Amino acid sequence: MNPKIIQGGNFSDHRGTISYVNDFSFANIERFYMISNSEENPIRAWQGHKLDAKNFYCVSGSFKIHFVKIDNWKKPSKDLVIETVIVSASESKIVHIPAGYANAIQSLEKDSKLISFSTLPLENVNEDDVRYDSNYWKIDE
Repeated sequence: MNPKIIQGGNFSDHRGTISYVNDFSFANIERFYMISNSEENPIRAWQGHKLDAKNFYCVSGSFKIHFVKIDNWKKPSKDLVIETVIVSASESKIVHIPAGYANAIQSLEKDSKLISFSTLPLENVNEDDVRYDSNYWKIDE
C-alpha cells in the first residue's frame, strides 16, 4: 500500500462549521495521540514504523508531513526520496502513511496541533518503532 490523502470537507452555515472525513474508517485504529511541536524545535524527525500505519489530521495551524519508504531498517539509504504533504486546519483531510515508512512532522505555525491515529496496540510499539537522527534525511525548511 502507498501513502494517500483521504479527502474530507467542510460545511458552514449560520450555526458554524463542521469538518469531516467521511471516507476514513476507524476499523483498524487502536489508539490516537495529539502532537504539538515546540516553537524552538518545530520538526519532530525521523520515526520509522515497521508494523504501524499512521493517519494524520490537522486540528489547528498547519504542518508539513514528510515521509520516506524504508529500504533497509538497520541502515537505510540516505538517498531515499522524501515525499511531503501539507495539511492545515482549514482543510479537512487525513494523510495515511502505511507501515514501512519513516516520517517527520514539521509545524508551520505557532500552536499547531496534529492528531495521529495509529493501527498498532501500545503493547507492540517497542517491536515497531525505529528512530533515526533528525538530520538523517535533510528536510528543506
